[in-house]
Amino acid sequence: MEVAFLKESRTTKRSFVLVAVILAMFMGAIEATIVSTAMPAIVADLGGFSLYSWVFSSYLLMNAATVLIYGKLSDIYGRKPVLIIGIILFLIGSFLCGFAVTMEQLIVFRLLQGIGAGAVMPVAMTIVGDIYTPEERAKVQGYLSSVWGISAVMGPALGGLLVEYVGWRYIFWINLPLGLLTIAGLFFFLHENVEKKKPTIDYLGTFLFLVTISSLMYLLVEGGVQFSWLSTSTVLLATVVAIALSLFVWQEKRAAEPMMPFQLWKVRSILIANIVSFTTGVLLIGISSFLPTYVQGVMGENATIAGFTLTAMSIGWPLASAVSGRLLLSIGYRKTTMIGGVALIIGSGMFLLMTKESGPLWAAFSSFFTGVGMGLTSTAFIVSIQSSVEWEQRGAATAANMFMRNLGNTVGAALLGGVLNSQLQAYLLNQPAENVQSLSIDSINQLLGSEKSGFSPEVRNVLMEGLETSLHTVYFVVFLFAVLSFAFLLFLKKSD
Repeated sequence: MEVAFLKESRTTKRSFVLVAVILAMFMGAIEATIVSTAMPAIVADLGGFSLYSWVFSSYLLMNAATVLIYGKLSDIYGRKPVLIIGIILFLIGSFLCGFAVTMEQLIVFRLLQGIGAGAVMPVAMTIVGDIYTPEERAKVQGYLSSVWGISAVMGPALGGLLVEYVGWRYIFWINLPLGLLTIAGLFFFLHENVEKKKPTIDYLGTFLFLVTISSLMYLLVEGGVQFSWLSTSTVLLATVVAIALSLFVWQEKRAAEPMMPFQLWKVRSILIANIVSFTTGVLLIGISSFLPTYVQGVMGENATIAGFTLTAMSIGWPLASAVSGRLLLSIGYRKTTMIGGVALIIGSGMFLLMTKESGPLWAAFSSFFTGVGMGLTSTAFIVSIQSSVEWEQRGAATAANMFMRNLGNTVGAALLGGVLNSQLQAYLLNQPAENVQSLSIDSINQLLGSEKSGFSPEVRNVLMEGLETSLHTVYFVVFLFAVLSFAFLLFLKKSD
């Protein structure tokens, strides 16, 4: 099967297709960092700090829900049409996000954006797995991760500059020219000879997954804020999650073409890669989503400085990815991922020790080590997984790994957003001064905007201390997930 595809790939202009894939990866990198940098400005403009995490969660929910479907569809209809359709949906969502006038509208448009984004990363990386030989993949995947990281360097910086001098709405519209160029490259230069198959899509599995994750997200974000953890609402939501999850597992085991191909998980390296992708996904969203808020709201820096602290992660990621391909060949899969796991612990530990006096440089170094850990582990996971399956399963296998990271992002955004909101609300309610007790979570809107000068010094200090205390709780959870990731990596065979 591999030989047959390589013969067909001669009609495909690999260099041009690679450029199109790089543009798609660039678009994904920009999306992953530029929105985080702009969120304080968006909250200051639209209000609704209590809905902060939903801007990420809504996007990530639909991304995670659709990534496996796109992987399966790409195995049936080919990579080209599936990726093009996904990009079109992503661009429509991006266009509408720029016109949002309320936080609720932005969340809805982010849902649409997430539906399209589910196709971008997994199918783009699967195309590379198709058109390059196994011997070439480690090197090319390293280059791809490097391009992703290098382009992500521009995300925080560009986001900060756009927010400062143009407006936050342009962070969404910047996707439009990138997406159109990607579509053109794929349309003209990627040629596939796909054997048509009767599509069998696991719609029931998809529905059950959506019910499970959306219910879990709502419970994690609003629990302890909108309703008590010991309330009837908590019990009902937990029951829905448990039943829907059980039905989802049952459906996946009986479906002819399951949404989640559990048989692939029987390979230990794939199993560990998918589990660790989930835990690092939680870690990654915790840092990328909330670091700009810490730098601006606690340290008092501007959006551009906050963006550069995230840029450091994007520098560490490509550097480590470039090295990862060589390490895989010299010291093996297990040792490469273990080094990455140690870097994740160092980075998250530095975030845990960070204070407002530490300054942006400390935040940047923390981001850098986290990026090194992500670069080493993610590149190794993709190369290992794609080398373990045949062409017919490569799209589903790659998408399954992306799905687990996206699921980690989704659960992480909800979990850590809930931690932030509940801790901040508890902190404000426990303040003795009456003028402080009247404050709410959404008072942070003003702290992140230009109206913070309207606060008295006492109130401003309480809000900053509350935000700092709450974010430190978030970073403690992030650190626990870094330790958990390393613990799972210990289960890899020494021969890997």
